[in-house]
Amino acid sequence: MSLRARLDALVHGRRAQGVITGVILFNAVLLGLETSGRVMAVAGPLILLLDAACLAVFVAEIAAKLIARGPRFFRDGWNVFDFSVVAIALMPAGQGLSVLRALRILRLLRLVSVTPRLRRVVEGLFAAMPGMASVFLLMGVIFYIFSVMATKLFGAGFPDWFGSLGKSAYSLFQVMTLESWSMGIVRPVMQEYPLAWLFFVPFILITTFAVMNLVVGLIVNSMQDAHQAEESAATDAYRDEVLMRLRAIEKQLDESGGRGRV
Repeated sequence: MSLRARLDALVHGRRAQGVITGVILFNAVLLGLETSGRVMAVAGPLILLLDAACLAVFVAEIAAKLIARGPRFFRDGWNVFDFSVVAIALMPAGQGLSVLRALRILRLLRLVSVTPRLRRVVEGLFAAMPGMASVFLLMGVIFYIFSVMATKLFGAGFPDWFGSLGKSAYSLFQVMTLESWSMGIVRPVMQEYPLAWLFFVPFILITTFAVMNLVVGLIVNSMQDAHQAEESAATDAYRDEVLMRLRAIEKQLDESGGRGRV
């Protein structure tokens, strides 16, 4: 086995992935402690030193993967994701670039790439994107229709909520999320427009209980498909391994039988 193959097996082995997972979780705790002024006043230099050590581990891991796989490293989307997260952490975060220091918490997202179950969830989410795009397009059409209607119906009486198309869309988004939709918006509107419930109730039924459930259904279906594909791949790998062993046993039996006849 070549040196690059050994290095690839090492960095992608279960033990190495376990170590990286532990470093990610430890680094997440450190980044949380950095938000406490009291803790930083007591142990600030130590926390910053440990944070730099964690970053050094991540850089070493990425470098090892680059050496082991070369250009093939960037063919895997998860490798590109890990590389991007570590690259952001290496950017200087001086004055005026404090947002880059805040983005260091993105290192915690690396936990997704090293945990198969979390990767399955994300892959299922991305697999559902094409179907979700159609649902969101439908949602946009519905929002536009109801926003125009709300502006014309309630804009004169409630200009702060429905005085323009943008304000109506924002208010309807609040209604869709069911955040204070009744006491905060609908009931005050009904005091001036008693039949306003004939507008808001169908809107909630269509958006909250129908369209959004379509989104959830698409995500669940995609996750199930990803899980079935993973199980199928594992089954195929096990079958190939069993067949290979059976062929090896058959070959040994044939050789033993040939020697016996001699």
